[in-house]
Amino acid sequence: MSERDHSATNHAGSGAWWTRGNFLERVVTDLLAAELGRMRPGRPPPAAPWAPGVEFVRDLGADSLDLMGLGAALVDTLHLDAGIDELLLARPRLAGWIESARAGLDASGLALTFRTSGSSGDPKRCTHALATLAQEAAALAALAPGRRRILTAVPSHHIYGFLFTVLLPQRLGDLAVIDIRHAAPSALAGLVRAGDLVVAHPAWWEAAAQCAPAFAEDVVGVTSTAPCPEALADALAAAGLRLLQVYGSSETAGVGWRDGADTPFALLPHWTRADDSDALLRMLPDGSTRSYPLQDRLDWTDATHFLPAGRIDAAVQVGGTNVFPAYVADVLAQHPHVREAAVRLMRPDEGRRLKAYVVARPGADVAALRAGLPAWARQRLAPPECPVAWTFGPGLPRQASGKPADWIIDAVP
Repeated sequence: MSERDHSATNHAGSGAWWTRGNFLERVVTDLLAAELGRMRPGRPPPAAPWAPGVEFVRDLGADSLDLMGLGAALVDTLHLDAGIDELLLARPRLAGWIESARAGLDASGLALTFRTSGSSGDPKRCTHALATLAQEAAALAALAPGRRRILTAVPSHHIYGFLFTVLLPQRLGDLAVIDIRHAAPSALAGLVRAGDLVVAHPAWWEAAAQCAPAFAEDVVGVTSTAPCPEALADALAAAGLRLLQVYGSSETAGVGWRDGADTPFALLPHWTRADDSDALLRMLPDGSTRSYPLQDRLDWTDATHFLPAGRIDAAVQVGGTNVFPAYVADVLAQHPHVREAAVRLMRPDEGRRLKAYVVARPGADVAALRAGLPAWARQRLAPPECPVAWTFGPGLPRQASGKPADWIIDAVP
């Protein structure tokens, strides 16, 4: 049975999320802003949220190819009828696209497709039935009862944001969702109050923790998309925050959770361990079971508790986004004055971004390459993919065995 077949129970079981509040407006705006930025590297569009009256051509400088790409992304993500494309192109205005999406969802609304980076750098499509997402939202609601508001520092069109800032607030009684992406993390302590749930990722939490906040009683935070360092979790706990760490991926959605830095993750109730070490079994809402491939190796402490033990697909996470260092190195090697490059995630003592080691072609002006390569890379890579520390040398660092070795970043960028 297909994912869409599993979702075809009815809208009542999972909720017509697009008919309530401004949830659809947030999802559509976040999706279009991200897609426009992806299509035009180096020329980021205005940050979401956008006013409903924004016109894509007049206000955002979109051309016909941009509109086609934006329309295709909207149709694909929300599983709209492909015939809606012409209607979207005829109404290149945010409010018109939101209304068209709402009408299309009324006719379907059974599944969503989220995107994550693939090994080639192209987005990878991950489709989920709405019923299975609603099943997870019900399980997550049990982890943080008594919430009154949700503050979000993550976009709503990614699966993590969709679950926690679209489905979960509806599950908890149509809670208000407050976008704090444009607020400095240092302001968090002054924004939250008892009963709040704050949805963010580790890099955002790290910036907030540096200001030594003191949280009001009964404030719960949640973090996902990347591992949360133990020291960060301990610092937030010392400041009075209960921090839920959610483990999962765009491919599986949420799999497990914990609220202690030194404890294993507990499986959400619809997951069970499989005989295959690279897969998990999920009980679907209709009672059937489906196997899902894992993105990480898991070390099991018992039948329902585990610790992640490294990526299977060699991705790393920067600012809550999957990036592939090998792909970034391939892009750098396309520069006419670069012979080869290596890219790695920084060590914890160096930072949490990518670093690059570059070998110039014979005869190249290394000083000029050092000065110009970062800007060249920013035109071709998404911000999380761009190295922030650059080292130049005569050959890539290697161990005595010939295997690639780590390096100490230069003091001069």
